Amino acid sequence: MALNVQWCCGLDVATLENLGLSLGADVPLFIRGVAAFGEGVGDQLTLASFVEKWYFVAVPPIGIETRSIFNDPELKRDSPRRSFSELMSLPFYNDCEPIVRKRFSIVEKHILWLLKYAPCRLTGTGSCVFSEFDDEASAYQLLSKIPDWMHGFVARGVQVSPLYRALW
Repeated sequence: MALNVQWCCGLDVATLENLGLSLGADVPLFIRGVAAFGEGVGDQLTLASFVEKWYFVAVPPIGIETRSIFNDPELKRDSPRRSFSELMSLPFYNDCEPIVRKRFSIVEKHILWLLKYAPCRLTGTGSCVFSEFDDEASAYQLLSKIPDWMHGFVARGVQVSPLYRALW
């Protein structure tokens, strides 16, 4: 997106999304720059409206290759396909989390620590883990408690990406 502006290419968002898809799954979601529900490989987007929350994000010192999780024979593969509205009305569940927790003890360690203070979730296939808060102070309060072995940060969820706002 930035190069599109810097080099005065003049490509529209739809063209950039198609180019982004060749780079990898979910890239079109980030190019669109707004809160959305992505299906397929992140190319089928439904705009979504969320209450902007605050997040504490724990960053384990490892990377997890998405392909290795999706290729794991123990990954649950019979979860029912659900619409966006169904997903938003049900408790959150990530089919990848049990696999990641079993295979990566450091992620499990982060999850167990966070669960002492707040519910937490795995980001996709990991490796980051996050907790959601209604206010900034609560997120920073958790950040102030992290042990020496943990790295983390606080971020605000937004409806529109600051990069998108700056470039368009």
